[in-house]
Amino acid sequence: MKFTEEHEWLRPEDDEENVVTVGITEHAAEQLGDLVFVELPEEGTTIAREDEVVVIESVKAASDIMAPCDGEIIEVNTALEENPSLVNEDPLGAGWFFKMRVADMSDLDAMMDEAAYKKFI
Repeated sequence: MKFTEEHEWLRPEDDEENVVTVGITEHAAEQLGDLVFVELPEEGTTIAREDEVVVIESVKAASDIMAPCDGEIIEVNTALEENPSLVNEDPLGAGWFFKMRVADMSDLDAMMDEAAYKKFI
């Protein structure tokens, strides 16, 4: 699993080449407070690093989740539309946002591993 400075996590999928699942960290979920709304991207959307791909609203504020790298959205977690609190309850599991096919997996090499992320926060 890799982490960004924007408190996103990326988990490469073992069974699908160049596919990662993306969500936000427990730290980010705690900082945001209870989520009340999640707007997910369309499947099939081509995205570039730092594009705004997800809009989330919490009891504290609205925030954007940025694309961690270039690629294509191949699946979204539609369960979040009915139950945004999944992000608070299980940010590293059931609270994932989307799966994407990454254009260049070497982009993940520059991201933090878990130990580096723990030092970062």
